Amino acid sequence: MQSFSDTLGQVLRALLANPVRTILTMFGIAWGVGSLLVLVGLGEGFRSGQHRNLASFGNDIVMMWDSTIPAVANQHTGMRPYQFTLGDEAAIRALPEVKDVSGFLSRGDMYEVSAFSNTSGGVSGVEPNFAQMRFVPIAEGRFIDAQDVADRRRVVVLGSKSAALLFPGHPSVGESIIINDVSFTVVGRVDPISHGNNDSDNQKLYIPISIMQELFAYKGDNVARDALTGIIYHPAIKGDSSAAVPAVHRVIGQRHNFDPSLKEAFDEWDTIQQEKLVGAIFDAMDVFLGGVGVVTLGLGAVGIINIMLVSVTERTREIGVLKAIGATKSAILAQFFWEGLLLTTISGFLGIALSGGLMWLLDHFFTGKVPGFDPPRLVPWSAALAIVSLALCGIAAGLYPASKAAALDPIEALRRE
Repeated sequence: MQSFSDTLGQVLRALLANPVRTILTMFGIAWGVGSLLVLVGLGEGFRSGQHRNLASFGNDIVMMWDSTIPAVANQHTGMRPYQFTLGDEAAIRALPEVKDVSGFLSRGDMYEVSAFSNTSGGVSGVEPNFAQMRFVPIAEGRFIDAQDVADRRRVVVLGSKSAALLFPGHPSVGESIIINDVSFTVVGRVDPISHGNNDSDNQKLYIPISIMQELFAYKGDNVARDALTGIIYHPAIKGDSSAAVPAVHRVIGQRHNFDPSLKEAFDEWDTIQQEKLVGAIFDAMDVFLGGVGVVTLGLGAVGIINIMLVSVTERTREIGVLKAIGATKSAILAQFFWEGLLLTTISGFLGIALSGGLMWLLDHFFTGKVPGFDPPRLVPWSAALAIVSLALCGIAAGLYPASKAAALDPIEALRRE
């Protein structure tokens, strides 16, 4: 009875007898496996990059800005403007559907001067919890605190670009700047916040909302003294804004005398829904790219089956001789089965190794270089899919040609030229 080592030796000799054909055949499976892993990895890289971009704005938040109320639903004529106030913020804070809320007042027509330079970055009056809700990472010093707001302290936190412009090559914390002829003490500096090519957040300056409303409030007829630019809130249920958004709309509609069902009356950005939308898009992309990879892998398997069938035809006399000297059907079956399986396995793991190497190179050279994109990474489910597909391809590539070889009649096989 032939041992497994003898069978394996015969398989290797058969593969090495036609090295070019063997290499080209293996290339099909290696390309299919590598394509599957790299394509899904690219999709996950885009997903990760978009998630990181959204997180830089703030996690699990809904942002609202001043807007206008249409006179008639679905029409943009006769729009009546309204502005948020601290009273609106307090009413939203009282809702059980909302966990946390923060108001802010922003102006872009301010002028800042230091001992070294000047700039015109936007100034935002904020509350202490703004930094946690909008992701404002402090590089040095501190952010606005409750005492600053209560005492109307003239303190300021500089965005990374504003700090670089106002204090080029000099420390900023503890120094003073002039904002529209009013002196402020710098108490903190923010780390760079990346949003692709948009660096407006890096140019911002943050001061207590109380002193912002006292010194730099909005002016104009019918403008409340405590008017805000916008309101940010966290829904009470993490990752679900379906209850919080309608509740907030009802409060704002009641307080500003309009129907809360008028969607045109709200200027808002729901990062939760945005992330779900992005997730759905990339789930579909993963399925599509994974399908392309599986099809490519299947084509490689068809190539191996075809080559193995050619091999059976070429070796018909050899099979006849083996059967004539006593080789059993199971021995013939085992030899061709292991030949197909070995071809598939080696080329499959070669594809995994090459795709891993390619993803490592992309990670090494492109990390942080392309806005909104993270380098591809090996995704566990795609690796599992590749291994399962590889096993099925190997069985198909080995079993069918092997059964054809084992079924040959030895007398008919010896007659073949």
